[in-house]
Amino acid sequence: MLGVMHSLFHFAFHVTDLDEARRFYGDVLGCKEGRSTDTWVDFDFFSHQISLHLGEPFKTSLTGHVGDHLVPMPHFGLVLQEADWHALAERLKSSNMAFVVEPHLRFAGQPGEQWTMFFMDPFGNPIEVKGFASFDSVYAS
Repeated sequence: MLGVMHSLFHFAFHVTDLDEARRFYGDVLGCKEGRSTDTWVDFDFFSHQISLHLGEPFKTSLTGHVGDHLVPMPHFGLVLQEADWHALAERLKSSNMAFVVEPHLRFAGQPGEQWTMFFMDPFGNPIEVKGFASFDSVYAS
């Protein structure tokens, strides 16, 4: 088994309009733009790299059973410290985000207690953001 590796996650996916992608990922989410061409743009997605390429976004459906909710599958997202999660939730609420699953606490008092919210980018790509009091509890069972 390898020792602990330090890495950044990279995810490339489709969007249909790079200018709208820049407004959403840059202005709404606050991500810093990186390199780009006429057909793609990179963003620093909370210290991870996402590459948005022109094309047809992947199909999703509300088929993921988590607690009392059906969540969009597939989806991507991130895990934040609780204070950063609350700050992002407030930023999204103030931008009138239409949430798929409103920001709320799930698994309260249990291992893995977390804040969560689901929303879509303008192209229908579902995003989940989780917030934990400590990253040590992310994999708690």
